[in-house]
Amino acid sequence: MLYRDFATQEEIDRQYDPMQGRDPAVLVDDWRRRSQRARLRHRVSEDIAFGPSLAERMDVYHAEGERPPVHLFFHGGYWRSLGHKEFGFVVDGLVEAGITVAVVNYALCPAVAFGEVVRQSRAALAWMHRHGESLGVDPARLSISGHSAGGHLCAMLLATDWEGVYGLPHDPIRGALAVSGLYDLRPFPWSWLQPKLQLTGRDVADYSPLFLPCRVPAKVHLVAGAEESGEFERQMLAQAEHLHGQGVEVDHDLLAGDDHFSILEHYRAGGRFAELIGAWHR
Repeated sequence: MLYRDFATQEEIDRQYDPMQGRDPAVLVDDWRRRSQRARLRHRVSEDIAFGPSLAERMDVYHAEGERPPVHLFFHGGYWRSLGHKEFGFVVDGLVEAGITVAVVNYALCPAVAFGEVVRQSRAALAWMHRHGESLGVDPARLSISGHSAGGHLCAMLLATDWEGVYGLPHDPIRGALAVSGLYDLRPFPWSWLQPKLQLTGRDVADYSPLFLPCRVPAKVHLVAGAEESGEFERQMLAQAEHLHGQGVEVDHDLLAGDDHFSILEHYRAGGRFAELIGAWHR
């Protein structure tokens, strides 16, 4: 067996290629149009640098009010495609709820090693904690979420020793929402993604949240879509059990009727993700 009960790459690919049956160009073009409308609708500080490389940028969508809370969103794309400009459409419900949103960009594999993607995501949070006041937000009220690969990155942020490595408080995250996240990297070296990701055995061990301690006492919510492949639900349940065993306050939910992409619509105003994140900051 290559991974669990999967004996062939084709079996793994069927579980981990959510674009099967979709036209990716149509999907991404729609996200880009909606994101452009969001940039016109809100006050935005575009391409703020949080690190030295060109990829280390974030678009910050400002909420009204004095020192609002701040939310960092990490996009999907299996660590090897897309960027922050495609995902501005997720901010509307949060900004309307009085939460400033930073949509984070990061370098992509294979131009950088997998670990560099994780490092840049950590750098984004560290920068916001140290410099958020310059944007008018309250960095002590910070939450995170991410979709697919972004859900994995959120889990890695929860597994970070913020005090020992970054000199930040040990609890810089108030709440974390991981949407259709990947927490066990073991299938990917055997998948269609490996030519882009170039994962090593050390990468799988070091960057699989399922095998790492959770170091941040945040509220955690894990979700997947009922119309996704069974592996997305299984990964969610395994991560929930892993966190629960460490005493983490974690909930999980399988959303009826949602696939890997429609699930993002819950960020809309009045949607369950907007409501959940808003509740963390009340």
